[in-house]
Amino acid sequence: MAFVNSILLLNQLNQVVVIASGYNTCDYIYDSSSDASQLGPENGKMPSLYSNLLQKLEDFMIKDEKLGKDQSQRAIKSSLLSGSMSMALCYIQRVFRSGPFHPQPRILCLQGSPDGPEQYVAVMNAIFSAQRSMVPIDSCYVGAHNSAFLQQASYITGGVYVKPQHLDGLFQYLTTVFATDLHSRSFIQLPRPAGVDFRASCFCHKTTIDMGYICSVCLSIFCNHHKKCSTCGSVFGQAQSDTSSASDLKRKAPET
Repeated sequence: MAFVNSILLLNQLNQVVVIASGYNTCDYIYDSSSDASQLGPENGKMPSLYSNLLQKLEDFMIKDEKLGKDQSQRAIKSSLLSGSMSMALCYIQRVFRSGPFHPQPRILCLQGSPDGPEQYVAVMNAIFSAQRSMVPIDSCYVGAHNSAFLQQASYITGGVYVKPQHLDGLFQYLTTVFATDLHSRSFIQLPRPAGVDFRASCFCHKTTIDMGYICSVCLSIFCNHHKKCSTCGSVFGQAQSDTSSASDLKRKAPET
């Protein structure tokens, strides 16, 4: 909340939208444009901004937990990153078309859960949509290992990827790295990741692979050779299917 307030204090035209991403659903829990009139104190205690956001977050967690009981348990507990990124892009497009202002939007993904390989296609579609709309995706990953999805998102869209070494200083990371606007970033030295994990997930088993078969028509990825592409229906032959690495696919995908 201190980071959200710091963004709003930098410029009176700044706007912040917070989207919660759970295991089973995503939802908007805060919008500074609609909640601007609720910044006064409430019963002399916590400002209503904090209490309302915390109440919405608690309601969201209860809703997500209920949905999880009705669905089958997945092997990997991963948040719906693809859903929250799509919601953020839809909101940005609505802002673009709603008035004469031309904002400079950016997305910050703060995530702690591991990547879900079954979301690979949806996440990559969101990443390429953000790239085409010139919306940088910044990433702050607080999990045990690096996130390949967020690394690729920041690399492709021109954002910043940071994995804080000390979570006690999370606010310092957020304010010094992610609070800077796009214009100011050209004057400061931002952290750069040591490397980017470009591995992809196969479309057949939703698992991360290093090498696989790629459909030359729709660029679908398979861990084993198939006679027919399950995505576009193309029939594979000896000269119609390519064997390539996941990093090669990343160089092909933006060109299609």
